[in-house]
Amino acid sequence: MGRRKLLLAALFCLVLAMLPHHTVTVAVMSVDLGSEWMKMAIVKPGVPMEIVLNKESRRKTPTVVCLKENERLFGDNALGVSVKNPRTVYRHLQSILGKKLNNPQVALYQKRFPEHQLQEDPVRGTVYFKNSEEMQYTPEELLGMMLNYSRVLAQDFAEQPIKDAVITIPAFFNQAERRAVLQAAQMAGLKVLQLINDNTAVALNYGVFRRKDIDNTAKNVMFYDMGSGSTTATIVTYQTVKTKESGTQPQLQIRGVGFDRGLGGFEMDLRLRDHLAKLFNEQKKSKKDVRENHRAMAKLLKEAQRLKTVLSANVDFMAQVEGLMDDIDFKAKVTRTAFEELCADLFERVPHPVQDALAAAEMKLDEIEQVILVGGATRVPKVQEVLLKAVEKEELGKNINADEAAAMGAVYQAAALSKAFKVKPFLVRDAAVFPIQVEFTRETEEEGVKTLKHNKRILFQRMAPYPQRKVITFNRYSDDFAFDINYGDLSFLSQEDLSVFGSLNLTTVKLSGVGSSFQKHTDAESKGIKAHFNMDESGVLLLDRVESVFETIVEEIEEESTLTKLGNTISTLFGGGSSEPAPNVTEPVQDEEEVPPESGKDDKDEAQKDEAAKEKQDNSEKSASEEKNQEKTEESGSKTDAKEENDGEKAGSVEADKDLEKKAKPQKKTKISEDITVELVINDIADPTADDVTSSQKKLQDLTDRDLAKHEREKTLNSLEAFIFETQDKLYQDDYQLVVSEEEKEQISAKLTETSEWMDEDGYTASTKQLREKLSQLKSLCKDMFFRVEERRKWPDRLAALESMLNTSSFFLRSAKLIPEDDQIFTEVELNMLEKVINETTMWKNETLAEQEKRSPKERPILLSKDIESKLALLDREVNYLLNKAKFAKPKAKAKAKNSTSSDKSSKANSTAEEKVILPTEESTDTKSESPEEVQPGDAPPTEESTGHINSDSQSQPTEETTTTGPVEKAQPENRIEDEL
Repeated sequence: MGRRKLLLAALFCLVLAMLPHHTVTVAVMSVDLGSEWMKMAIVKPGVPMEIVLNKESRRKTPTVVCLKENERLFGDNALGVSVKNPRTVYRHLQSILGKKLNNPQVALYQKRFPEHQLQEDPVRGTVYFKNSEEMQYTPEELLGMMLNYSRVLAQDFAEQPIKDAVITIPAFFNQAERRAVLQAAQMAGLKVLQLINDNTAVALNYGVFRRKDIDNTAKNVMFYDMGSGSTTATIVTYQTVKTKESGTQPQLQIRGVGFDRGLGGFEMDLRLRDHLAKLFNEQKKSKKDVRENHRAMAKLLKEAQRLKTVLSANVDFMAQVEGLMDDIDFKAKVTRTAFEELCADLFERVPHPVQDALAAAEMKLDEIEQVILVGGATRVPKVQEVLLKAVEKEELGKNINADEAAAMGAVYQAAALSKAFKVKPFLVRDAAVFPIQVEFTRETEEEGVKTLKHNKRILFQRMAPYPQRKVITFNRYSDDFAFDINYGDLSFLSQEDLSVFGSLNLTTVKLSGVGSSFQKHTDAESKGIKAHFNMDESGVLLLDRVESVFETIVEEIEEESTLTKLGNTISTLFGGGSSEPAPNVTEPVQDEEEVPPESGKDDKDEAQKDEAAKEKQDNSEKSASEEKNQEKTEESGSKTDAKEENDGEKAGSVEADKDLEKKAKPQKKTKISEDITVELVINDIADPTADDVTSSQKKLQDLTDRDLAKHEREKTLNSLEAFIFETQDKLYQDDYQLVVSEEEKEQISAKLTETSEWMDEDGYTASTKQLREKLSQLKSLCKDMFFRVEERRKWPDRLAALESMLNTSSFFLRSAKLIPEDDQIFTEVELNMLEKVINETTMWKNETLAEQEKRSPKERPILLSKDIESKLALLDREVNYLLNKAKFAKPKAKAKAKNSTSSDKSSKANSTAEEKVILPTEESTDTKSESPEEVQPGDAPPTEESTGHINSDSQSQPTEETTTTGPVEKAQPENRIEDEL
């Protein structure tokens, strides 16, 4: 039993050690990073998924940052400044992320926000905002500020630090734009678990809450998302699939994506703004053109946004702006018809993303079961009207939260990726919108003529699922070479989209060390140069490594023993027999042999060749994996043939048999891989250097420190003001007038007046340190007065509690003394100690109260609340000690009384029955031995010794005692162990 207790204790300690520490932060967040609004959601213990409320208790926050000389504002506060000083306010940053200055999107941004001055980064070619020589910020830095602000809001809401986040981005973001978002998060000190496409996050949110409706029959749903800046149509297939890890689970697969980068609610707002400006100019209330006044145009933009929302529910509305320009008020009536005429070309573009998504998915409209609306701009009636005709459905789905679905889907993914939470699996297979290919040039010789041939190999097809790893093998190179990673066929994009897309070339990969690896392994067979690619969960393409692979053949001199074969088999099972990396769980590694396409073939033929090359490589992989089994089969087969031959002919010498066995021995193949040095030359948008990132992080941290210092100063200033006003008021309250003398009152009042006058003159420009010193001086001066008042307020409750405790303790003491001596469980020393404490406490209370009555209220009190609390604690400790002893005390056993009763019963039974001794069986003896426990369930379980004693008393035969105590002794301890467990 002692060993069992020790084992349980050790197990309990082990479980405690494996539990996460209380201080470890486990909350995760998501950020739905829209061009106009951002929404945050969190998951923390006890809170499954919840949208974060900002400081104004709103569920969404404007994606706006305001940078003044000595102030930084976010969200609604920054949006308010945009009307007064639009030059300091930055928004709609997504459209210029990862873009060079000559990009049409940058020119469009400059047209929409002419108050900003955009400059070109001399190294990267990207843009930055130049407000002054001291205030220059890149779009990544400004976005980093917004991400850091979103984390602050989430931390305040979750009431704990948060480091991990999933961020949503548009599905049409290319590699440069995705890297820019990751760089912004890095500057903000945020750990990105994943960049998730916003349409994928919406689809995940939809599927999670409809898990029961998903079965093995594929269901196709289209999500039409029109936000502020862009529009995306996404076709998603929901279906249950079987997995090795968790059995049958629901899965969503992105099948097709269509988009329009410029179609959104913000373009409608701008057209309404320009229309209002035209109406104001036509009223000719001012000689100036309102379109040249940035501040007036910011006011009109704000009114246009309100106007668009109202016209979604009304056929007309009166737009009005007070003091639009030169103190001139503006008022004009706008109808919904006029609004629809202004945006007629935009509404014509509504069906295009649907058609592009169907083309990408190679589907027809009748295969789509439902079209669901997402995004704020889909609330415009004309958008729904045009879309309903385009999708040929009876109605459009509006059964998800159009604003919050992406944030809620992303936070579910964040909880799934975090190690702190366990969520029901929901498999996500996202798709790459843009194909990526590898291009390389190789020298070929035909009929003695050397020519350079340009080759292309598709790495990721359009709509290829990711995350996924791929391997491309270059098997005709024996010296250092280079290849390019570029975008594939983008003919599905319009010319305008291509101009906005940016560089079609991603990276040039320069390899060095290929020639030296061949020189080092001249006696080995080359298996090619293998480049390992990985498109991670964020859709970012990475080149993991490049290696030169060789294979050598080694003849085995001695046949392997049985133990060696067993060891090799075990190592192979656990992956020790192969140097290839473990395949990704979501997608197996695919090798594509580099095979030059024949001249004169079109792209279709080349694609077929690629497929053939892939099949060839797959077959080679299979043959490599089954190599050892084939070797073993060949070996056993040859031995069998030799045996049959010997049995049939029964002739031949021993030397001949040995030669046959030697020839039948398999040849062992050894694989050698050597890493190749890789140099990457980024061709689209160069990443900022490590020094640039560090500088940006420092810049953002300095701004954060400045904001915290400003907040601390304002908090101290408010505390000082509040203290002055509250204390001046308290001096005239009855509680304070009772304890403060006239002289002390005049002194405090004079100091308060002096500090108040100082604040009116110098306080609002004073430093935080000066404000703290003033507050500290006032608190020190008023400390005694506050102490006397506070003590008097505490006396009634504390004294009442002490009086009650004394009465209870005295009653308990009297009751304990009345317990008979035979049943007494308390010692005389314990009772005397309690009596002493009660007497001393009573005496202290009476003497202190009498002394306090003699003192003036204006003097420091002698009766202190902390002393009363210590007396209460002492009494409570003494009484609780005795109560606990009484609770666990065992009543004294009256063995003689029990024996006499049993003997009386037995004598009565013997007198009524015949005087014949019947030896009891083992079964009857067991029943008798257990009967005392059943009769007296309140007694403690008997030990082995006591059990034996009961049996010996109840039985007259010593032989029966030995036979019956055995089973009882075995059964009894087991019952006790179960109780303890």
